[in-house]
Amino acid sequence: MNKIFLKVTLIYLILSFNLYSNPKVDVKTAILMDYDSNEIIYELEPDMSIYPASMTKIMTAIIVFDLLKDNKLSMDDKFIISEKSWRLSQSGYSSMFLMVNDEVSVENLLKGIIIASGNDACIAIAEGIAGSEENFADIMNEKASEIGMTNTNFANSSGINDPENYSTVRDIAIMSQYLIKNHPEYYELFKETTFTWDRTGGDPITQGNRNPLLYKRVGVDGIKTGYLAVEKYSLASSMKRDQRRLIAVASGFQTKNARSTGSLKMLSWGFRNTDTFQISKKNETVFPVKSWLGKKTDINGITKENVFLTLQKKEARGLKVLLNYNGPIKAPVTKDQKIANLEIYVKDDLIKKIPVFASEDVDKVNVFKSLFMSLNYLIWGDV
Repeated sequence: MNKIFLKVTLIYLILSFNLYSNPKVDVKTAILMDYDSNEIIYELEPDMSIYPASMTKIMTAIIVFDLLKDNKLSMDDKFIISEKSWRLSQSGYSSMFLMVNDEVSVENLLKGIIIASGNDACIAIAEGIAGSEENFADIMNEKASEIGMTNTNFANSSGINDPENYSTVRDIAIMSQYLIKNHPEYYELFKETTFTWDRTGGDPITQGNRNPLLYKRVGVDGIKTGYLAVEKYSLASSMKRDQRRLIAVASGFQTKNARSTGSLKMLSWGFRNTDTFQISKKNETVFPVKSWLGKKTDINGITKENVFLTLQKKEARGLKVLLNYNGPIKAPVTKDQKIANLEIYVKDDLIKKIPVFASEDVDKVNVFKSLFMSLNYLIWGDV
């Protein structure tokens, strides 16, 4: 069995005076996740059922983005505003201020949902796509199940109070990650700070983005606030520094200010106390594995996934990566054949094992060369 330790370059800053055990946020439920590694850096009752309020609008946006991506919808398409949508704009909820029979583009409705948090825009989108908000909620739930949201049910498109509209901060983090990863071009809408709607029968209305962290210029670029009297204040937020991104979701803040400071505290704590390292790039990072009787002496091994690892900064010195295989591997070898394991250790504890596959076929040498190599091995012990 061959065991080869691979050199992993780690660049990190040790801030021992800031290594707290957790960010100590005064909130009912919270989660902090690394975007690339999917690892949970901090959690507080992450599977507690909550009313997601306007964080529901993240899924509404995802449904639209999926249709745009599949060319089943365009930003220029227009939907006619129903009386149901208009009535919601008159009921004291956050609104885009649509009027009955307005013809509004998908682009403007999206901005009304994402930036102005317009519940009326959500209904317009839902009815335009699915015929009714009830049908649209079914589509939302299908998508939630598809992406691994196991404790969520959507009853409407906006998040207005309904006991059947519930989720968890863990599921909302999964949903936020899906949107950012699969729709990066449309995710840009979430960092826009203002939206002006040239409404029918009145002066244009300019509204600011409800996300308070966008205005602090600390690297936060989304994603969505929420508020219900029964749930208090909530926020799904994402911050990027250099090439690293974290996602934080929390619900149950007692005030707007607590929501802002608490969410920022979680994100800052995560960047300050942890680092994420890329161990392997999907189908690109090459791990050489010795072959026996092959036309190539080394088989190029690859992983079928991006491999990231998130560690506390104080643990990073103990990181080791081991390429482990029973070898040399006898030829012939076929492409996609498993040939090794990539083993990741922290302080001699195995924490992750990833299969390594051949990136190409390696044919066996002809019978004469095979005989020569075998004799050479018997005499000299050299493969």
